[in-house]
Amino acid sequence: MILEPDIGRAALKLLASREHSRGELRRKLCACGYAETEVERLIEDLADRGLVSDRRMAETYVDERVRKGFGPVRIRQELCHRGLAEELIESSLGRSTQEWLAALSKAHDKRFGPGRACDAKARAQRARFLEYRGFPAQLIADFLNGKDEF
Repeated sequence: MILEPDIGRAALKLLASREHSRGELRRKLCACGYAETEVERLIEDLADRGLVSDRRMAETYVDERVRKGFGPVRIRQELCHRGLAEELIESSLGRSTQEWLAALSKAHDKRFGPGRACDAKARAQRARFLEYRGFPAQLIADFLNGKDEF
């Protein structure tokens, strides 16, 4: 397959910086003014060669966001925005409650320290922060109430 060399270079430059989903790559290349048919052919060629993979992108993205202290609600929304299929998102987010609790605890302790909130105002502030980070309300409530069994 012979493609316009500029489009190939542009795609490889994007992929060199981080994993991209097919949808992201398509949107970015079309925004640069490349023809949609050329973009589609290039994406198929890159996928055949294993250079672009929605599954790999989702798994990498989830791992990175969990390490940075984000929860499943926010990560799901971000992956939807990047054009990934719902079943792929669900399989990538398939972690146990204990793993999500550990990520929540780590984000909480990094921001507020290991101690628990001493009053309602502090609890509300912590809950808002954790909700913004994308953790489910029930997990936040259980954590802030000090439940240890999940």
